Amino acid sequence: MREFRLWFGEALLSGGWAQKVRLTVAQGHVRRIETDVAPEADDERHAIALPGMPNLHSHAFQRAMAGLTERRGAGPDSFWSWRELMYRFTARIGLEELWAVAALAYMEMLEAGFTHVGEFHYLHHAPDGRPYHDPAEMVGAIGSAAIETGMGLTLLPVFYAHSGFGGAPPTEGQKRFVSTLDSYVQLYERCRQYVDEVPNGRLGVAPHSLRAVTEEELSVLSALAGDRPIHIHIAEQVREVEDCLAFTRQRPVEWLLDHCDVGPNWCLVHATHMTGDETVRLARSGAVAGLCPVTEANLGDGLFPAADYLGHGGRWGIGSDSNVCISLSEELRLLEYGQRLWHRARNVLARPGQSTGTRLYTEALAGGAKALGCPAGLVEGQPADIVSLKADHAALAGKTGDEILDSLVFAAGGSLVDRVWRYGRLQVQDGRHVLRDHILARYVRALEVLRA
Repeated sequence: MREFRLWFGEALLSGGWAQKVRLTVAQGHVRRIETDVAPEADDERHAIALPGMPNLHSHAFQRAMAGLTERRGAGPDSFWSWRELMYRFTARIGLEELWAVAALAYMEMLEAGFTHVGEFHYLHHAPDGRPYHDPAEMVGAIGSAAIETGMGLTLLPVFYAHSGFGGAPPTEGQKRFVSTLDSYVQLYERCRQYVDEVPNGRLGVAPHSLRAVTEEELSVLSALAGDRPIHIHIAEQVREVEDCLAFTRQRPVEWLLDHCDVGPNWCLVHATHMTGDETVRLARSGAVAGLCPVTEANLGDGLFPAADYLGHGGRWGIGSDSNVCISLSEELRLLEYGQRLWHRARNVLARPGQSTGTRLYTEALAGGAKALGCPAGLVEGQPADIVSLKADHAALAGKTGDEILDSLVFAAGGSLVDRVWRYGRLQVQDGRHVLRDHILARYVRALEVLRA
């Protein structure tokens, strides 16, 4: 990969905003950063640079369901009724369809400013539930989508063994997900090979949820992960909390913190329903809370106690989860707006005198990178994952520094994204992925198969 130089009028570096910034990129990495320098003849000139954002939680295949679950059923609709629709949808997805849908999702993530995704992947087996000869057959489709689009990938193969607390047997709808510990170890080892093919790829472990694993299985999975990322859904729904209380006499986050060595390599996805004590303990553990505000709103999950959690120094990042609407700015905006509605106040998640957009962006960046085990930020020696914004956009007229991030989050959204370089390669130009037409056409064909 050839060396090239990008010059920006201003850029968000690890130490804050800098002016007249030149980034020298070589072998997929930022080789050198210069500030307060005039552009030279062979510099490619742009106005504003941001570090690419990690997306710490995605179920790529669910992108094909977007807009298909918004009709109310005969009874009350909830996460649990949505889940039954999702189970029926998974029965039709094959290798080609998964590749097509995942590529579309990753393309849209890059267009939104995400440059690395944590794929919480649990669609392991054939539609009839039988294992493929290669246990990581479906992982190959995920890896191919990441490579084709240029998306960075932390693969999180899911261990899913039970339908409820106490080791309840899986249901018919879960037959494509289930593993034994032995089969999961085989899957995990095969996943290493696929991840190695993705530039800067990472591998982690994902026990699906406390209801889907026993205490003994969770202990084995924790040991398998070692210091690699370990992600788990937890306390997303009130019914889940009630079931956990009935079986263990503890709430989910409380139980996990008491029974596992939860630390900085853990990501607790959602953690929506916590007591004040759980909130403080999670913040002090060093783990990352994986927040997915758009999906949590779409499914009626509830609101994460973000103000209290951040007040105790908790780490967090954002994910697009069900991918019903892939938007970096929308995730951050909805996180803050949910707190404003809850507390009936403004700029809830900013410190006194601080820009809300800047705190949201920089903390999501750091927390997402921690959760995915990947570097992030415009730093010498790290991958060149760079997002440039459209300086001529009306939302940025006369804006500079923190005002840019406030406008990105609250005033304009994804329409501000101009170019995206991932691992030093230009993947998005003028807001469109360089392979958009091809990826979109294949997705449309796949959707015709899935809805036939």
